[in-house]
Amino acid sequence: MYLNVQNLTKTYGAFTALDKISIGVQSHEFVCLLGPSGCGKTTLLRIIAGLTDADSGTIHLEGQSLSGLPARQRGFGIVFQSYSLFPNMTVAENIGYGLKIRAIAKNKIAARVDELLTTIKLPDVADRYPWQLSGGQQQRIALARAIAVDPRLLLLDEPLSALDAKVRAQLRTEIRDIQRTLDIPTLMVTHDQEEALSLADRIICMDHGVVEQCGTPQELYLRPATRFVADFMGTSNLIETSYIRECMPDLMAHHPVGDDDAFVACIRPEQISLHPDPQGKATIRSVTFLGNLRRVFVESPAGPLIVEAHGHVDLCEGQSVRLDINPQDCSWVANTPPSGAP
Repeated sequence: MYLNVQNLTKTYGAFTALDKISIGVQSHEFVCLLGPSGCGKTTLLRIIAGLTDADSGTIHLEGQSLSGLPARQRGFGIVFQSYSLFPNMTVAENIGYGLKIRAIAKNKIAARVDELLTTIKLPDVADRYPWQLSGGQQQRIALARAIAVDPRLLLLDEPLSALDAKVRAQLRTEIRDIQRTLDIPTLMVTHDQEEALSLADRIICMDHGVVEQCGTPQELYLRPATRFVADFMGTSNLIETSYIRECMPDLMAHHPVGDDDAFVACIRPEQISLHPDPQGKATIRSVTFLGNLRRVFVESPAGPLIVEAHGHVDLCEGQSVRLDINPQDCSWVANTPPSGAP
């Protein structure tokens, strides 16, 4: 493992921010730390960066212990949500700052700055100041400054959350392209599930200072391990085992060994087929038009369900429908309370 974090713990008085966290990042890998506000993901990133001390645990990079090593000696590139550009420096001076304090020759700095401005698709802004740029442009400059020094690891702390949706989506693609082109191992903090799904090779989903699940985006979305992950990663229909056993016995094929109460069925809205049927046991309560699909809220014997319907089938409130689910699409998740809950 390129970056190896073991049993990291951090407390603030009686509050445990991180509870024996163990994670890793492979070389060239893009990993997202995903979770709600207050789950500990930024604290973990800051400890890895050397900006905050842990109470216990170890961090190794390429086998080298980072214990006691100050942030400036770790060789990391860091991009924050707030850009943190120097307002009195031009774009070129901002990008080249890290190279300048390393006493790199001016001509090499200029060449590196030009190269990076081309990489981030802003070749003509070298002489501008941060206040003359849009938010998206400033974040590109912050990214260029972070990678100018060829960092051993790139750390991104919610770098897109201050931007509007369209710019955020565009920058997601650009960040992923740059990371792949330069082969920089990257660890990014985000609370945005779509961001994590579209960017990450692996997602580490956190809650209340512990890791709930670690895996590929597909694994966390299609096979969540816990009720928290199923709820947090997109929209889920969670159905009690007792109903599945009685009314949908075909879905019990992959039920884990254990008591019925220990697991609930997790079915994504797009995994339910909806068919108008006068004899159907479910009833449409509302339909929301979303362009390429309709989100249908259904009342069923299993409780309220959400279905995403494609195509041009006429659907209306009060209509009776039949719901079909492929047994292969039914995941079983641990029916545990949120981590840290009483």
